Amino acid sequence: MKVLVDTDVWSEALRKKKGKKSDYVLELIDLIQEGRVEIIGPIRMEILSGIRDTATFKAFSEKLSAFLDRNLDSNIFVTAAKFFNVCRSKGIQGSNTDFLICACSVQWNIPILSKDKDYELYKKHIPIEVIQPRKRR
Repeated sequence: MKVLVDTDVWSEALRKKKGKKSDYVLELIDLIQEGRVEIIGPIRMEILSGIRDTATFKAFSEKLSAFLDRNLDSNIFVTAAKFFNVCRSKGIQGSNTDFLICACSVQWNIPILSKDKDYELYKKHIPIEVIQPRKRR
């Protein structure tokens, strides 16, 4: 089964050079090796946004080029807006990208790997599956 990996996991994997890798990064490495990673354009944009150093931007962009974006049709955007509205009506704020990720997860029937605790709030009101990395210690 494919897994939609959120920006925070990618960012940690790409930016952290020293020290022990987190369980999330190790899970991403396993997913990559198994060919089970999904990425969408908005996640790619979030990863690359804010990188001021041209060389770093180029290096990250090249690493990410190994992964093709899964196409988003208009139904994904409509579903994302619906999820945004449902959560907002319950007092839960979220980013447009978060709700696009949720919509993709539901439409494609795949789980999300994220360190972001907001997904735990979302899943109380929308039918997403959020997975945790396997414990490695």
